[in-house]
Amino acid sequence: MRQTTFAIGLVSLAFAVSASALAQTSADTEGKKAPRVQTSESQAALTPASALEKLKKGNARFVEKNMRSRDWLAKVSATAGGQYPFAVILACMDSRAPIEIIFDQGIGDVFGIRIAGNIVNDDVLGSMEYATKVVGSKLVVVLGHTSCGAVKGAIDDAKLGNLTALLAKIQPAVSASGPGNAKDDAYVNKVAQANVSQAMKEVREKSPTIKAQLDAGTVGLVGAIYDVSTGKVTFLPD
Repeated sequence: MRQTTFAIGLVSLAFAVSASALAQTSADTEGKKAPRVQTSESQAALTPASALEKLKKGNARFVEKNMRSRDWLAKVSATAGGQYPFAVILACMDSRAPIEIIFDQGIGDVFGIRIAGNIVNDDVLGSMEYATKVVGSKLVVVLGHTSCGAVKGAIDDAKLGNLTALLAKIQPAVSASGPGNAKDDAYVNKVAQANVSQAMKEVREKSPTIKAQLDAGTVGLVGAIYDVSTGKVTFLPD
């Protein structure tokens, strides 16, 4: 009798464990089949202001070590058929400032344009126009950062092959910042901020397509500085 009772108990326990495992597997599978990604509907529901708020909250999560857990491969599958990023971010190529990570965003969430010194040229403008006018992104961000090597090079008026012409695009920010040197961190960061403002000015003046969207209020334009020592992004006042 005891053996029979014991056997029944083992069978019941096995069923309970199996049911629990099956439920967990089903939940995991469901989560992987339907990862949270940007869709045409979620993108359309955003405004420039709410898109900016998403980036601010994402950076706060990054700084607070509270980043979202993501099934990256599931997001690859979910975005294979199309993309609906809510923002386009022009940033420096600096390896210490990976866009998606510092804003805690996933695959398909933001367009990233990266070039030394986050400078503006025709190719950058064309990319921004594609992001906003064709794909529907609601926000353009120009992101500079502290201790920028390109900015230091522009301050020193460095000459090196094709880099010479690139650094020349930062010279207006150097001139606007007054005298200083590349060994002064405060001055370097001052020029970096002026360079962000210069880039934003060029976006408005050199892209009628983006300017029209800015004037209509369908797209926003903001500048920001990323601190490579703290991970914090500070958005500049309008």
